[in-house]
Parts: sequence; structure tokens; C-alpha cells
Amino acid sequence: MIIEVVPTSLVHRVWPDAEKFLIDALQYAGDDYTAEQVRANIARGEWLLVIASDESGIRGAAVVNIYNMPNYRVAFVVAIGGRLISNTETFEQFKGILKSFGADRVQGVGRDAIVRLWSRYGFQERYTLFEAKI
Repeated sequence: MIIEVVPTSLVHRVWPDAEKFLIDALQYAGDDYTAEQVRANIARGEWLLVIASDESGIRGAAVVNIYNMPNYRVAFVVAIGGRLISNTETFEQFKGILKSFGADRVQGVGRDAIVRLWSRYGFQERYTLFEAKI
């Protein structure tokens, strides 16, 4: 499995195959983002589209927002679906990509099952996000 960033100029070609993985992930995001909003942020170059592929085609996709904090640079996983991080090798490839963009932390939010899964790769729960509409 190869993990790679899709260049902004090729997002329109890859999107139809990657979208299904992201739509599955976005169903847990409530009303934070629609698939169209995610695609627009990727097309503008504000977020990265990362895919996992093999000889069969695209097997997973992730959207990453990279931003600066006062003490570090974060790669925040907005959505991830499919088989992108399915073992240590693919996670190491993913980390290498994020490091190449200057990130020294990777973060995300997820339901309990995802928190348990990602703990295998060294993720630690830092805090719980909760909200109320006002």
C-alpha cells in the first residue's frame, strides 16, 4: 500500500474515488463539514488530500489541515476513511508525509472505536471535545 498526497492540480481526477471514504468518515462529524466544503478546501490548497492505493486502486483517503500553534505545527486529521492507516507501515508513511509539511504533531478527533484503534500507533487522548448549540 502506498500513501501519497494528491497534488491540488489532480484533485478533480482523484476525488470521485476518494470521496466515498471521506463521506463515510464525515457522517460522524455532524454538521461540521459537508463533502463539498471539504473538496473546496482541498481544491483551494488549504487542506491536503492523502490517499492510500495499491494495484486495485484507492483503498482509503484522509483530509489533513496543517496549522501552527505557538509551540508546534499540527497536522489535524479532518476526516479519514478506508484503509489509509491499517498497519504500522502505512502509519509510518503517513507520518513521513506530515513531517514533510513541517508538522511535528498529528491530531484528530474521533469516536471511542477510533481512539482505541489509533492508540496502537502512539496516540494518546488529551481531552474530550463537547459542544452545545446556542
